[in-house]
Amino acid sequence: MRNHEVTEVQPLLDSSGRIAEPGWARTPVWQYDRSRIKASKFRIKEWDHYFVMSEDHAAAFTLSDGGYVGLQSVSLLNFKEKWEHTETILTPIPMGKMQMPASSSEGNIIFKDKRLRLEFRVERGKRMISCDFKDFYQGKPFYCEIDLEQRRMNSIVTAAQRPGKNAFCYDQKINCMPAEGYMAYGNATYWFNPKKDYGTLDWGRGVWTYNNTWYWASGNGTVGGKPFGFNIGYGFGDTSAATENILFYDGKGHKLDDVTFYIPEGDYMKPWSFTSSDGRFEMEFEPILDRAAELSAFIVSLDQHQVFGRMSGKAVLDDGRFIELKDFRCFAEKVHTRY
Repeated sequence: MRNHEVTEVQPLLDSSGRIAEPGWARTPVWQYDRSRIKASKFRIKEWDHYFVMSEDHAAAFTLSDGGYVGLQSVSLLNFKEKWEHTETILTPIPMGKMQMPASSSEGNIIFKDKRLRLEFRVERGKRMISCDFKDFYQGKPFYCEIDLEQRRMNSIVTAAQRPGKNAFCYDQKINCMPAEGYMAYGNATYWFNPKKDYGTLDWGRGVWTYNNTWYWASGNGTVGGKPFGFNIGYGFGDTSAATENILFYDGKGHKLDDVTFYIPEGDYMKPWSFTSSDGRFEMEFEPILDRAAELSAFIVSLDQHQVFGRMSGKAVLDDGRFIELKDFRCFAEKVHTRY
């Protein structure tokens, strides 16, 4: 069944190591158990990625265990001055040593080395990001303390098979979390106001093949006095049971079908467009800043274009109500990895 909603709590994998019931859910009903995976530990990918954005600045934080390599990164973006910097630390052969939590709802992750201390902590109704990055950029350190309020609201959770033997992706995106706190870089301090700024969590566990390309776009804001956000994308697995495309309005999810990204060939800074098969997400996207990254180290490579800008167009809720967006701050990306 297309866009099959799963509501029963159950193990993620069956006895053969495949997704027991592919589909989507509003909460993480699937129970992830690393010991049930029927694939090499080198192929297991586990990550927590937070993105926090205001009108003028943003940050992204990643802690991950990719089997034979871990990738820990911090990004700072300044939209007014139109610059960004990402600093990445690769850790060899973590293979479970990161002790990534089996659930997005509990458990802390702490990474420390000689340059970076990055902590993700989860408490009831709150998520906390704490970072101390020495010599982050141009010899200057980066610090942050950010709290994200996780209200009672829907998220988008998907469980899908991926190409390859016993390959799968179990992913949760939580949008519209009010953000409060600060970031400090050099002599500048960047503040987040929970009345208008939001954070997003991308939480994933799975077994991936070596060569992958995905498309993802996400945005949060306030529309009509209510939190509004969206998550759209593809390339994370088999979407025959469900897509991860969804709108969020005042805490409730409104499921979408397929959404297609139209990216200008050869120039990511030209306008993009998005259209949906059900006519419920029709948008034009005006880029502001391209967080482009290329990485090549041993057998690991990355070609990333995460483009920040403004979305304008219409979105349609389940009950037929139109949400008109005008210059709505968001990002859209195309990423190709080999790792």
